[in-house]
Amino acid sequence: MLFKILPFLLPALLFSIPGYHEPWGKDTDLEWKAPQENPPADLSLPAHAMEKVIWFHQNIISPCDGPRSHYKPSSSSYMLQAIRKHGFFKGYVMGCDRLLRENSDPWIYRTTVIDNKIWKTDPPP
Repeated sequence: MLFKILPFLLPALLFSIPGYHEPWGKDTDLEWKAPQENPPADLSLPAHAMEKVIWFHQNIISPCDGPRSHYKPSSSSYMLQAIRKHGFFKGYVMGCDRLLRENSDPWIYRTTVIDNKIWKTDPPP
């Protein structure tokens, strides 16, 4: 039964926006915020689809799961910036490489201290 419904349900989940409700208490930091940047108009179809997947991750999954990145910018933002700058294939490979390095091991990267926490800084080239 699920396999019959899934092809119709998946596009609705990928291209829908979350409903708005007024947050209160500890949930106020989970309030949905509109994207800051306007995506370039000349993106290819795979790049546009990957932007939608990254948007879904940043705005739906991450607020529920919590921040886990040790980097500034986060790995999803890094992949989004790399895809916009270098195109889909090279940006995707750069983002996957960044995800493979996403752990708390003491790698040798530039670091920044923000609110008494050490962040690795690795902006996209």
